[in-house]
Amino acid sequence: MAHYKLAFLGFGNVGRALAQLLIRKKTELKEKHDITFSVTGIATGSHGSLVNQNGIDLFGALELMRASQSLSLLTSELVEDSFDFIQKCKADVLFENTSANYETGQPALDHIKNALELGMHVCTANKGPIVHAYQELKDLADANGVGFLHESTVMDGAPIFSLFREAIPASNLLSFKGILNSTTNLILSRLEGGDSFDEAVKHCQDIGIAETDPSGDVDGWDAAIKVAALVTVLMGIPLKPQEVEREGVRNITPEMVANALKEGKRYKLICSAERDGDKIISAKVAPELIPSTSPIYSVEGTSSIVEFKTDVLGDLSVVEKDPGPHTTAYGLLADFINAVK
Repeated sequence: MAHYKLAFLGFGNVGRALAQLLIRKKTELKEKHDITFSVTGIATGSHGSLVNQNGIDLFGALELMRASQSLSLLTSELVEDSFDFIQKCKADVLFENTSANYETGQPALDHIKNALELGMHVCTANKGPIVHAYQELKDLADANGVGFLHESTVMDGAPIFSLFREAIPASNLLSFKGILNSTTNLILSRLEGGDSFDEAVKHCQDIGIAETDPSGDVDGWDAAIKVAALVTVLMGIPLKPQEVEREGVRNITPEMVANALKEGKRYKLICSAERDGDKIISAKVAPELIPSTSPIYSVEGTSSIVEFKTDVLGDLSVVEKDPGPHTTAYGLLADFINAVK
């Protein structure tokens, strides 16, 4: 039976969903995977940090967060900053889930480097470090004999990266196409239902899937960074989000959507990339008219889909229906198990 000390750097919706999932799966992890765990550190952006080598009461930490109280109420140890936290938590596994920086990947990139250098496995849902330093971080993890896994960076907990890593080895990804941004897909679905663009965006904000500033979604930046992540990891060709041809959904009107439906088509914000050998010949995010004969046509609301074309299986599709923090949390849990097994 192996025991692992876990630490959360970032304890927002996903971090708390992961904590709840770990509590729920505790017995199953022990009985089916020979894994026991304790949590030695939790760091938040606005509710303080908590370090305790004897183990943290996850129920108590979650209750403090629900009550908008500081986690420091459960500890007397002073933590100066995120890097001091990484040093003091002495974890075996770090869940790095701070906010994504699309332009540089920082400070998450340095958080991950620091943890890997200390011999910690790192599991993250943060896309920034993947598109800015994937190979460097992978090499660093290998050199220190630990895992660096990131299943939840694209399509939440759906098995995208592990599919190619484990289920279909010796396959080469030639191209992909799909819907990778839930917010814009819901916006387009709401336009079909009669909402104005502003009403559709406000609905997404009201239910918590769009930020106060929705530009990262509606202008295609979130989709572009996911395209860059898939190309970088699955095709082995480094690609920055700034290199992805990008057009968002701001110019799609209810009238355009209605006319498309009359023709048996739907507007979708499509993410795609295609390679030729070791060169990317296309990497793009843009609205497209999708015919009813395509599997992408029926993917509505916050659901996602990606169609892969490989050199061994032809077309292979993965669909995720109505994801949320709980599905992202599962991706992190799966990464934890795969990292230590």
